[in-house]
Amino acid sequence: MALLHATAVPVLPHADGHLHVRSPLPQARPVMTGKPKLLSGGNPQIPKGEGDAPVQAYIAAMPGWKRAVGEALDAAIVSAVPGVEKAVKWNSPFYGKEQGRWFASFHCFDRYVKVTFFRGSSLEPPPPEKSKYPEVRYYHIHEGEMPGDQFTAWVKQAAKLPGEKM
Repeated sequence: MALLHATAVPVLPHADGHLHVRSPLPQARPVMTGKPKLLSGGNPQIPKGEGDAPVQAYIAAMPGWKRAVGEALDAAIVSAVPGVEKAVKWNSPFYGKEQGRWFASFHCFDRYVKVTFFRGSSLEPPPPEKSKYPEVRYYHIHEGEMPGDQFTAWVKQAAKLPGEKM
């Protein structure tokens, strides 16, 4: 077996004297088996995907007390915004009024779960944590805390604003 132009494509001599190129086998996509890997801060590594299933997989993989926070965040958003669209991107759940346009997301860190409001500076009152992007504001939920009425009010306001395209 020879290699054609120093590539990894095998070239096989045939009985008729011609060279036949054998196509490489298609690469298999990685399949998630077992528990998801936890990245820094205990953030679950979940394949990107649209809909509720990848979001629920992310929440189920959140470690310790963060799982209850993730469940509460998801339930509050679903209750506040009927028909909310969901997806997992960049190992974080995203929520929007339409696919591809997002108003909020959350992500696990060592000491808190960070909720991102992409148009947070337009919310009243704005979430407490600033971003390097003027429009974005964060809300940190620490161990022993749960989202409350103010979080629900922010979600309702955020869902009425134009979503961030990502």
